Amino acid sequence: MWTLEVQTRQRVSFVDISRDVAGLVRDAGDGAVVVFVPHTTAGVTINEDADPAVRADLEMALDRIVPGDLPYRHAEGNSDAHTKASLMGSSVTVPVVDGALQLGTWQGIYFAEFDGPRRRRVQVTFLRA
Repeated sequence: MWTLEVQTRQRVSFVDISRDVAGLVRDAGDGAVVVFVPHTTAGVTINEDADPAVRADLEMALDRIVPGDLPYRHAEGNSDAHTKASLMGSSVTVPVVDGALQLGTWQGIYFAEFDGPRRRRVQVTFLRA
C-alpha cells in the first residue's frame, strides 16, 4: 500500500490525482488499484478530466442537493461535508494492465474535498491479478 498526501486550498475542491496513482502502479503489472480516502468529509470519484467546468458543475450540483444551511444536528458545522463525502464515496477501483490505468479516454481520478483547506491522505492499494 502507498499513501498520497493531498493539500487542499479551499473548502470544496476536486483535485486530479490520476498521474500520482498512475505513477505508483507503473511497474505493477496486471491487476487493479483501489484508491481509498480515510476521511469522513472527503471522498474520491472518477469523472471527466478534459474540461474543468465539469468539476465546477459537480460542486454546484452537490451544493444544491446538500445545502450548507439546513438545520443539521452535528455541532461541528460541517454536516454538508459529511453528506457530500457519503454521496461521492470513499473508494474507487480501476483495472491496471501492464502497469497502466485502464481509465476511459476522458476519465480522471479526483480527490473530493468538502471541508478544507486541509492536508489529507489517500491510500492506494494494488491488487495483483
